[in-house]
Amino acid sequence: MIMPLPIIAVTMGDPAGVGPEVCLQLLENPEVREFAIPVIFGDAEILRACSEKSGWLPPHRVIAEEDWEGERASLSEPTVLDLKGFDDTDFVPGLPTARTGAAAFRYITASIQHALSGSVAAVATAPLNKEALHASGVLYPGHTEIFTEMSGAARSCMLQYSDEVRASFVTVHVGYHEVPNLLTKERILEVIELTADAMRRIRGTEPKLCVLGLNPHAGEHGLFGNFEEERLIAPAVAAAREAGLIIEGPIPPDTAFVPEKRRAVDAFICMYHDQGHIPLKALAFDTAVNTTLGLPMIRTSVDHGTACDIAWQGKARGSSLFEAVRMAAKLARP
Repeated sequence: MIMPLPIIAVTMGDPAGVGPEVCLQLLENPEVREFAIPVIFGDAEILRACSEKSGWLPPHRVIAEEDWEGERASLSEPTVLDLKGFDDTDFVPGLPTARTGAAAFRYITASIQHALSGSVAAVATAPLNKEALHASGVLYPGHTEIFTEMSGAARSCMLQYSDEVRASFVTVHVGYHEVPNLLTKERILEVIELTADAMRRIRGTEPKLCVLGLNPHAGEHGLFGNFEEERLIAPAVAAAREAGLIIEGPIPPDTAFVPEKRRAVDAFICMYHDQGHIPLKALAFDTAVNTTLGLPMIRTSVDHGTACDIAWQGKARGSSLFEAVRMAAKLARP
């Protein structure tokens, strides 16, 4: 029996960024039709205007929001769900505003509603501009927090996935001075458990995990920091090991991502944003996928920002969005 392809909602991202352009590339990519039916949650007029400037083909099939339920069952090709969330006569590509932030938020909330109702199998997101989002009055730090709260998830964390390296995060969009006070044994163990479950689903084997220390040299027994490794991280690792996980740590962050270690470890658990994002973007900027774990839905994302300096110029590369849709489709398989 041939299983139907999953419908993946793809949010268009901030209209002023590269989101519309990479969405056009996704619609045009014949390979995506082998594993998913992507539906762009966005504005058809913005995509057509971006097509004229960037050189990518305009959308072939567009569905009005009010026609979605009637059309969904017969979907067989990449499509745009026209949400008409953006109307700005002063719009300038590359210049995010409160209106572009509000439009991006509209695409996200619609995708969450459709995912929770089951009308789409998963969501993949193009990038937000956080300043534009905040200017619109939406004060979430980013996608992860939006999806967590709006889906009612009891716990969640970010996983960045690539063939080169995988990393999940105990804290994400906070200032560095906030990180130590946000670390608890319970939170670290939660992220370890979520990561282990995700890696089993993605890779099909019992994963080998590695937990990083917070401080240089993993604290040097209290020489650096405030004994976070001894008080918080090591107890969480011990609890995970007692539960049967294959895990080590805390290890010094500066030696965690050497090639030999990356080959031996399925995923690294990082204490803060840049601890894992820097090696990931250095090694797999165009192919890494961001996934939010712990949600009652599947959500993946590109691993890059709005790149407004090159928006609508035909320069953006859609490979990260393609990989995000591929990962969403893989996770959506029963």
